[in-house]
Amino acid sequence: MSVETPAAKPKGAAARFLDSDIWFSFRRSPVTIVAAVVALVMVLAALLAPWIAPYNPFDPSSLNLMDGFTKPLSSSMMGHYFVLGSDNQGRDVLSTILYGSRISLFVAFMATLFAMLIGISVGLSAGYLGGVYDSIVMRIADIQLSFPAILIALLIFGVARGIIPPSRHESMAVWVLIIAIGLANWAQFARTVRGATMVERQKDYVAAARIMGVNPLRILARHILPNVMGPVLVIATINLALAIIEEATLSYLGVGVPPTQPSLGTLIRIGQQFLFSGEWWILFFPAIALVLLALSVNLLGDWLRDALNPRLR
Repeated sequence: MSVETPAAKPKGAAARFLDSDIWFSFRRSPVTIVAAVVALVMVLAALLAPWIAPYNPFDPSSLNLMDGFTKPLSSSMMGHYFVLGSDNQGRDVLSTILYGSRISLFVAFMATLFAMLIGISVGLSAGYLGGVYDSIVMRIADIQLSFPAILIALLIFGVARGIIPPSRHESMAVWVLIIAIGLANWAQFARTVRGATMVERQKDYVAAARIMGVNPLRILARHILPNVMGPVLVIATINLALAIIEEATLSYLGVGVPPTQPSLGTLIRIGQQFLFSGEWWILFFPAIALVLLALSVNLLGDWLRDALNPRLR
């Protein structure tokens, strides 16, 4: 008489992730682990800025010009202690970095999400429909990719500022910046998704769905889209680092967020004015924060690209 063995209990989502190739690749890469820790710490510090920042640097009632130009690890004439020093307005540099990182991350994340939504929509439709529509969309993408993204963003930002009434420039600056950076980076998503869609539409499961009379939008959303998300996530991670740099560049040029809501780029522009007069910390610490944030996100994107590439497994 044979004894039936009980069926193995299916693994949960957490257990399957710990057994996956991605987690194995992550554990084997010390650089990726360090980059993930740095990015996580900086993102959490930015999100928790109202609770962990020593001061509120954007509250005019709490500022005192007598605290200005205080060196790092020292107290001002008014008795306030500044770990990373203070700027010309008496604002704590550490607090400005924490609050400025929130704006930089918000703009970069929303701009990347906006570019991803446009690129996925255009890429899916162009790859699935083909024909004249595909040719027109790809030629537009080729033309845009022939110019630096920062120039495209500058052009879009300038046009938007001309359309918006002057009284709303400051209140709409962040959203205009998000739209400008997003429209400057959609083409990479579109080309990648379009190529993957052209491969997927030739497969049997898409042909079977067509024969069954499934709506094309349902085919794109339920069948093709999940199979093209791998490359999209890689591009999104790398573009997030690029969006952080682009936002900082635009703010440094004075066409980004308003001075009342300074990002890391604005802080670097302010610090550059005092670099050669001896107040080096006003520029140095925001620049280091920007480099660490962009570099850690970029390293995570490079790792994700290699981890999702089956040829490198």
